[in-house]
Amino acid sequence: MDLEIRHLRVVCAIAEAGSLTRAAAALRTTQPGLSAQLRRIETLLGGALFDRRRAGTTPTPLGELVLSRARAILPGVDQLLIDTDRATRSTAAPTRVRVGSVGAPLLGHLLLAIRELLPAATEVTARCQYAPAPLLDDLSAGRLEAAVLGDHPGQDPAPRDGVVLHPLVTEPVFALLPAGHPLAALAEVSLARLAEEEWAAPRPDSDRTREYWSSVLTLTKRHPRIPYEAEGRQLIEIVRAGLAVSLCQATFIDVPGIAVRPLAGNPLWYRHILAWHRDGPLAGHSEALLRRVRDGYLKVCADSPTYARWRQRHPDAAQPFP
Repeated sequence: MDLEIRHLRVVCAIAEAGSLTRAAAALRTTQPGLSAQLRRIETLLGGALFDRRRAGTTPTPLGELVLSRARAILPGVDQLLIDTDRATRSTAAPTRVRVGSVGAPLLGHLLLAIRELLPAATEVTARCQYAPAPLLDDLSAGRLEAAVLGDHPGQDPAPRDGVVLHPLVTEPVFALLPAGHPLAALAEVSLARLAEEEWAAPRPDSDRTREYWSSVLTLTKRHPRIPYEAEGRQLIEIVRAGLAVSLCQATFIDVPGIAVRPLAGNPLWYRHILAWHRDGPLAGHSEALLRRVRDGYLKVCADSPTYARWRQRHPDAAQPFP
């Protein structure tokens, strides 16, 4: 019998469990079967690896030597298996592509680009999440192949193993107003004046939007009252009812009863980011993917009248990154 990787795993499992009985349970085998396997390994290596006592097992000097070598070898073997699995999956035709997104206007264009670039994929799925951190975790763990993310100045996401982050564009944040609000009659709104109103705002959480808004509002020396904590459709309904004001992405789609206005001086910004796994099926299509999503973003800009006018006045701002 030749020594195999599985034999080293058995020796490590026995040492970690401290007894053959507990190790057998962890390895999902029987205690007599594990004892027989250990005896064969010890015969192969030329001596006892553990002292068996009623209280459990303790490594012998030979066992300590084997354990030290096994613990040095196994992590490298495990990483090799992970890397080869990723490499195989990245070169093979994907059958499933899973995409995540925060609330942003890029998801539809990303899905269309994936369907065009990976026609062999039999299933393309998407799920949305308010905060980007869980999506990053899922990308790193291989539970997603790509994601649309977003952040604010000074809030760069922490690096994740294997995840490629490509900023797409940084755009201004606009005021979100009830259509009948006096500020809606203005071409642009002062943030200090907006801070005098009652607000609807996202809950403080891992998205950090509320934290960013508060940090900039502090510079106005005004602290708006925020009686309504809401996101997405609920936030829009509160504003449309005339109960509060808020902020939104510049690409916000026009909704009856809602007015979107630029903020004077452009004090707040939002960055759109595309992310994918370095060893995933999209890695080899990154340039084409980015080009298609950038083109889609420019179409969204053209379809957002307030933002389109803002871009005409600021032609050098909010241009997609190459």
